[in-house]
Amino acid sequence: MPPAIKRKKAEGQWALGYHEPLNKNEENKKNDDGLNVRRRIIEIYSKTGFDSIDPADLRGRFRWMGLYTQRRPGIDGGKTGALEDEELEDSYFMMRVRIDGGQLSGPQLRTIADVSTRYARGTADITDRQNVQLHWVRIEDVPAIWEALEAVGLHTMEACGDVPRVIIGCPLAGIAADEIIDATPQLRDIHDKYIGSPEFSNLPRKFKSALSGCTAHCTVHEINDIAFVGVVNEAGETGYALFVGGGLSTNPMFAQSLGVFVKPEQATEVWHGVTSIFRDYGYRRLRSRARLKFLMKDWGAAKFREVLEKEYLGYALPDGPEPAAPLPRRDHVGIHPQQDGNFYVGFAPRVGRVNGELLGVIGDLAERYGSGRVRTTIEQKMVILDVPEENTEELAEELAKHDLQVHPSTFRRQTMACTGIEYCKLAIVDTKQRSMDLIDELEKRLPDFDQPLTINVNGCPNACARIQVADIGLKGQLVVDENGDQVEGFQIHLGGQLGASFGKKVRGLKTTSAGLTDYVERVVRKFDEQRADGETFAAWVHRADEADLK
Repeated sequence: MPPAIKRKKAEGQWALGYHEPLNKNEENKKNDDGLNVRRRIIEIYSKTGFDSIDPADLRGRFRWMGLYTQRRPGIDGGKTGALEDEELEDSYFMMRVRIDGGQLSGPQLRTIADVSTRYARGTADITDRQNVQLHWVRIEDVPAIWEALEAVGLHTMEACGDVPRVIIGCPLAGIAADEIIDATPQLRDIHDKYIGSPEFSNLPRKFKSALSGCTAHCTVHEINDIAFVGVVNEAGETGYALFVGGGLSTNPMFAQSLGVFVKPEQATEVWHGVTSIFRDYGYRRLRSRARLKFLMKDWGAAKFREVLEKEYLGYALPDGPEPAAPLPRRDHVGIHPQQDGNFYVGFAPRVGRVNGELLGVIGDLAERYGSGRVRTTIEQKMVILDVPEENTEELAEELAKHDLQVHPSTFRRQTMACTGIEYCKLAIVDTKQRSMDLIDELEKRLPDFDQPLTINVNGCPNACARIQVADIGLKGQLVVDENGDQVEGFQIHLGGQLGASFGKKVRGLKTTSAGLTDYVERVVRKFDEQRADGETFAAWVHRADEADLK
């Protein structure tokens, strides 16, 4: 008998005829569009309370409106994987305010500050995708919060869920003196046409977009599902290179360039085409393989470009140049010139942690010294725009009075942390306070260290804080201490570089939370002693003796 032919399992791709839901998440989405939950929140749940919420809405469709239940206080990290959601969750919500391009007007910032103070116990975190996250939000208050946000042009729609998430952009778009192209018109066009549209409200998984003409490459195009990166072609025209299929989490992959040149007026339809491919060909059978990066890995850039051009655009895109190399630091911290002769002032809260009162102070300072316009960055930092040169240092001094540093240490400037066990149901360890303590201690122990060095702290394996592409990436887990007790700690990844390599895991290299500062101090001192002139931490890691990394 001939050998049996092994049939490949269906991946749930709509374009190939697989429309029957293959898991619970897909079934819930087929039963009711996540966008429809908004009406139920306003008309029913806000009036009948938390206990009345349908579980399929609470732990599924609420995300389409930027809402997650937060972790119940007092549940330790050892329970994270052992308890069901209903045992882990509190009756309060994290709410993600969507800030596409990180662009905030004075009234918008003041509204977020007021919402934080009135409805969220003063909480506010700047995320690594330019949003603001609030906590302790009650379902009864959600309609009032939405009304306040929407009155100034903000919203929470599709801030979470299997949808196009916030579109990140350079916070200095249209402002920086050295930018290649202002991507704001394309970013706004995509947002206005497709965010909240049923056309893309049921994607296989989350979909992360970036559009930027920034010379620093501050939107980290290498790890987005789709990224438009400003370039200049041989004819001297400005447009975009197109990258597709980046993402981290437990299977990190860098985006691949399609090798094309996208004119600004084509960007919206190209974004539409790529998003449509994900919707139609994306894998829906297993959630763990449902991100666009898995399709891109299987297809390759050449096939993806061919399908995009032939099936979705109806025309061929010309070949185009690749972007220039990024700057050593991709943020916008410090005092820098704008195109119009004014300056922007970028400053560093500690790991994005702010509060309602502080956001109000920032709004006041932005109006007093600038035009009121403020930006958020994907490094959990903020920028005040339109400051006359003669006012820049005075503004920096005023910000410093509130522990907002314009001239921060490397550790303050380049340490990032996810939400952590304080609020997140997936987390195993504390991150925010641990990172703030780490910054303070390293500034005392290594006051003269000034080399670029990213320290990214994550509370679980999901890489919200981008641990695999950090110089020092810290993945929260339970570890065994010297007494044989199970305690909070971190697996350590070293020498990650965006677009080049993921962090190296050294066998057995872990630390308890209590020993974290000693470890980081030790490895940073080794780097400072051994580095060649101009050598990066990542380059040193890949040549250093393993003993020096421990």
